[in-house]
Amino acid sequence: MLTRRIHAAATLTLAATLGLVAAAAPGAEPDPPPEAFVTAEGLVAALYEEVTFPAGGAPDWDRVRSMFLDRATVVLRTGREETTVFTVGGFVQDFVDFIERANVRETGFRETILETEPLIFGDIAHLLVLYEAHIPGSDRPPLQGVDSFQLIRKEGRWWIVSVINELPTAERPVPRVLQRPRPAGR
Repeated sequence: MLTRRIHAAATLTLAATLGLVAAAAPGAEPDPPPEAFVTAEGLVAALYEEVTFPAGGAPDWDRVRSMFLDRATVVLRTGREETTVFTVGGFVQDFVDFIERANVRETGFRETILETEPLIFGDIAHLLVLYEAHIPGSDRPPLQGVDSFQLIRKEGRWWIVSVINELPTAERPVPRVLQRPRPAGR
């Protein structure tokens, strides 16, 4: 009886494994990528939309992770003269820590794209983004920053390879290419 159960379990495991292999076999139609992942600009905009959330909300971190290659790098300005290099998992954890440390879960958080400058060549892309980050209800004014995204198109969609962040100062103003006049009210 025990031998029959082991044989049945082995047969089910083998069938499941073969089913997974068949599903991932070359030539099999993969699920289409989310619409936002079809263009480099769409993917970057989706990232900013995902890390923006209302009071009581939180980003969908699995969706955020799905925007990056597994070995992507995120380099953020973490002090006046300091930057920190993160894996995607480290970036997510740093953001989660920020949400808790700054009590942002109660207020929400907004990160808005003000301007982009894309350079797309075949399956590679570079996007410079001028953004504004703000904690609703905070006495602190919105903070502007510049992100430099490097992306690659593979498997029918765009992936973020790396992000490097810099904060403008009086000595280091926003790059001229991102200083376009914006319509009133924006």
